[in-house]
Amino acid sequence: MKPMSPKKVRDLVDGVLLLDKPVGFSSNDALIKAKRILNAKKAGHTGTLDPFATGLLPLCFGEATKFSQDLLEADKTYETTVHLGVTTDTGDTEGAVIDTRPVAVTLEQIEAVLAQFRGPIAQVPPMHSALKRDGKPLYEYARAGITLEREARHVVIHELKLVSYEAPFLKLVVTCSKGTYIRVLGQDIGAALGTGAHLQALRRTQVGALTTAGMLTLETLGAHAAPLSLLAPVDALLSSFPAVQLTPELAKRFLNGQRLALGKEQIALPAEQGRVRVYLDAKLLGTAQLGEYQILAPERLIAFTQ
Repeated sequence: MKPMSPKKVRDLVDGVLLLDKPVGFSSNDALIKAKRILNAKKAGHTGTLDPFATGLLPLCFGEATKFSQDLLEADKTYETTVHLGVTTDTGDTEGAVIDTRPVAVTLEQIEAVLAQFRGPIAQVPPMHSALKRDGKPLYEYARAGITLEREARHVVIHELKLVSYEAPFLKLVVTCSKGTYIRVLGQDIGAALGTGAHLQALRRTQVGALTTAGMLTLETLGAHAAPLSLLAPVDALLSSFPAVQLTPELAKRFLNGQRLALGKEQIALPAEQGRVRVYLDAKLLGTAQLGEYQILAPERLIAFTQ
């Protein structure tokens, strides 16, 4: 019997990769590729991008995975091109054309329709999505020719800006809450204009406080002599929260999960209660909730070996 080759030992890698996801890759494909390049033991992404979409896909490694939920909950910004007059069964370029209509709309009509989609709206999730029904993703039903009833979901469109209109293409910038399907938004805009539509292009440019600044391609990552040096630190995910610096003794108690009464400790604290990131010097210890009476309650802790 041929002996089994030893299992490859993965490295403990901590940090965040701001990946510019290429067309044709699923989010999971991109994660697997980056994880292989970095030889990382533990990794996760922060919300899927469709294969035809490009742009910002933050990938979390090691201790950073403890904070990935924050980005799943965060607002996101996209640049998209909506192709009016052509409807596909997936709402994007990967689907089959199911309807074509003439396009004769004015800028005034477009602006009036866009106004209808700003603020809180209801969206029906697409059949071609990863949402599950009875343990199976909806896209599997769609591929089998089965259409299921889906309940509308409430989302918020914070910004919907018309960048340009050169018939039949609308270029838009969208900032939206979690759970928003830009494909569905494009289809609904087309339906409201009476033309039908699908997305020709989609690019994500912001997730929470993270932007395209510092974004890297898989090619750049793979070609770099020291790819680990390209990772952002774990606290890149937490930059929107105030920072609290602890003394060594308080840090030890914090990492043991103890609630800390900081009122008499001469620790500089933010004026507002809420979530904070906690440090010992430049070392991130984790996150906590700062509550009444200046009580610091540990939330998610970083493995701290110093």
